[in-house]
Amino acid sequence: MVALALTTSQAIAQMPDDAIMLNKKQLCTGFTYTHSQWDHYWEGTLKRNNLNMGTVSTQSLMFMGVYGISDKLNVLASVPYVWTHASAGTLHGLKGLQDMMLDLKWEAYSKKLGKGTLSLFAVGGFSTPLSKYEADFQPMSIGLGSTNLTGRITADYQHGIFFTTLSAAYIWKSNIKIDRTSYYTTELHNTNEVEMPDAIASNLNIGIRKKNLIAEAVLMNMKTLSGFDIRRNDMPFASNQMNTTSIGAHAKYFIPWVTNLELIGGYDYVINGKDVGLAKNRNVGKSQTFAIGVYYIFSL
Repeated sequence: MVALALTTSQAIAQMPDDAIMLNKKQLCTGFTYTHSQWDHYWEGTLKRNNLNMGTVSTQSLMFMGVYGISDKLNVLASVPYVWTHASAGTLHGLKGLQDMMLDLKWEAYSKKLGKGTLSLFAVGGFSTPLSKYEADFQPMSIGLGSTNLTGRITADYQHGIFFTTLSAAYIWKSNIKIDRTSYYTTELHNTNEVEMPDAIASNLNIGIRKKNLIAEAVLMNMKTLSGFDIRRNDMPFASNQMNTTSIGAHAKYFIPWVTNLELIGGYDYVINGKDVGLAKNRNVGKSQTFAIGVYYIFSL
């Protein structure tokens, strides 16, 4: 995830935070293209723009594969190629492979409850940079540079075609090293090592789930547990506190005349967290994100 551009669409074949599982020996692979941009951002909790950057955009092309080890246990892997751009000023964009992500997803419980079905999931995740990209060039960096471990729990309730999914994750982040021998946060640090704050991510999905169609409205929130604010008229930094809330709509459609081929699409928009009873946004861009993709399911 990139500072000031944290919201990315989750509308892909299967995600660690949803209630979709592949059957045993099924393999789903494909690509998702994502475009995110913003021209206003929160400097601390102050919403502003910066004419020296104009509109900052982040694009990515991600390859993802999901395999059903069993009906109750899936493994997910993804590799994104990311590039950034600013429409004004002298900041140049960066590009390259970002972070490899690997998740193990387990459907731990499923039982009839009332007229519907309650399912519980546990997910363990790992991510690490695939290239030596520069994390100390926010907001043009393609990532934050840390190796992460994620623990997630998800609850899903489906009644007929209607479902509600609630998911929450704790993200442990490793320290990173930058290409300078000292830096300033709220005090001077005479080292090239940066302590990265852990984070909590959560989402609420409500929608319909049918044989050939999944459509949902999504509320997403991320909160960093420490860190500091961007100083007035300064560049953001990898260990800033970054809190953001977004709403979106995602859909997945299986094409009836092409067996096992699915198309996905999504749109997400950053809103002010205090408008929905959550923490104020801090040090993030007011981004809007579009995503499209195509995936195919193989039965091995």
